[in-house]
Formats: sequence, structure tokens, C-alpha cells
Amino acid sequence: MPDFSTRSSEKELLDDPLIPFKDIRQNMQELNTINTLLGGHAITKRGFRKILGTRQEVSICEIGCGGGDNLFAIDQWCKRAGVKAKLTGIDINAHCVEFAKDRYRDIGIEFICSDYKASAVYPDVIFSSLFCHHFTNEELVSMLQWMQQHSKAGFFINDLHRHPLAWWSITGLTKVFSRSYLVKNDAPLSVLRGFKKKEWRQLLRKAGVEADINWQWAFRYLIVYKK
Repeated sequence: MPDFSTRSSEKELLDDPLIPFKDIRQNMQELNTINTLLGGHAITKRGFRKILGTRQEVSICEIGCGGGDNLFAIDQWCKRAGVKAKLTGIDINAHCVEFAKDRYRDIGIEFICSDYKASAVYPDVIFSSLFCHHFTNEELVSMLQWMQQHSKAGFFINDLHRHPLAWWSITGLTKVFSRSYLVKNDAPLSVLRGFKKKEWRQLLRKAGVEADINWQWAFRYLIVYKK
């Protein structure tokens, strides 16, 4: 049984820049399925709507955008709601950006290969989904401050709740259904690198950011900061 008392410091396989593109493609496709079936995209859209308010025009940037599926989900929601949206995705992994550009070439989403900290972006809304758990607590304090400083209306975070049931569930599901060695290794490890509510409180306090922390099904936290 893993130790759930503290965040794991073990690095995920996807954090290795030498992972072949074909393996990343399979990983991205399966992650989109997981996010769809387990409600991850629904949480992302919920966080976005909390900051959007009554705006009919908005610029949005996702840091750590991976394969771009979160931005696509927001794009589809905005089109149905009649909201004019400018969407940008930033990821340091060139393979992920290549995959996103190829998958969503006709949607009009801008994808940038860069470290988010090096990007001179100041959109209305900044968000991340399943990105924060890749970082240390110290790095996250700086990230929270960066998101606060670079967003005009606010930011939100959708990330994992570190819990035994979440770990057992995703371990079993990926073992049976996944064909990606990256997903089979990284999905359970992501849970071990996830957070508890008190840890989010501590991180936000250190960053000097006041935000709402809400638990979401299935085993996620939605962090929302509005200016």
C-alpha cells in the first residue's frame, strides 16, 4: 500500500523529454477518454464558467495544455453559448504541442511550445488541468503567483485529490483498459503526487492568493481565483 500521507516526489514517465512521439500520441488519446468519462472536462468547464460570468468575449490560456483537449472542450462550450473566445495553449513538450496542432488544426486554437514562465501572455483567464501535480510545492507557490499576476479576470486549477480509493480505482481501470505504458504508470502515480485540501490551503497562503477550494467528483479539486 502506498503512503498517502505526503505527496510522492517520484517523476512521471511523461516528464521525460525523450519519450517517443507515438507513445505520447497514445497517452494523449487515452487521457482524453479518461477526462471525458470521469468528468475531468466537466470540471474544467465549471471552473471556466465561474470566472467568465456574463462576459460575451474572453481570452483563455491553458498552461501545460498537453494534447489540447481541455481547450477544445471550452471552445465547444463557448460556441454553444455564443461566447467569442480566443484560446491559447502552452506546453513545454514539443511532441504534445505537435499532437495538439495536428488534432485541432481547424479549430483556431493557438498552441505554443514554451515554458509557461517564459511566455508573455496576459489573457482574461488562465487555467491548468492535471498540471500542478507535476511540480514541487515550492514551484507551485511561484506558479500560483504567476497565474495571479498574468490573468486579468482570474485563474482556476483542476487537479487530483490524493486518496486511496482514487489510487485503487485508476490502477484497476488502467490495468484492464489501457494500452499505454505511460498511462498505466503515470495515472496511479499522478494520484500519489496529488493534493489534500489542507495542502492547497497552505500553498495558497504562501503565495498570498485567496481562492475557493472545492472538491469535485471523481476525486478532484477545483481551485478558483477571481479578481
